[in-house]
Amino acid sequence: MWFIIGILVGALVLGLVWLMKRNNFSLAWYEWLIGAIGALMLLFTVQNYFGSLAEVEPKAAYMFLLVVGLPGLVLLALAWQLAARRVKKA
Repeated sequence: MWFIIGILVGALVLGLVWLMKRNNFSLAWYEWLIGAIGALMLLFTVQNYFGSLAEVEPKAAYMFLLVVGLPGLVLLALAWQLAARRVKKA
């Protein structure tokens, strides 16, 4: 499973960089940092969610989705909005 997730994450990052080069667009360092932290939190959430379900602890799995997964999504949305607003302003 992690091999496939690694390939998907690598393809997404490669696609993002390719799209940015094609459109002459760049991200600020803090947008990269916020996005990377959000993505790592989501990957951490996926790993712990499936691990908790495998150990037959569904309440822990769902709490992990709420406590770590939701802030990860918020950070990814924040990075996207920061970049979109900066591009719209220019």
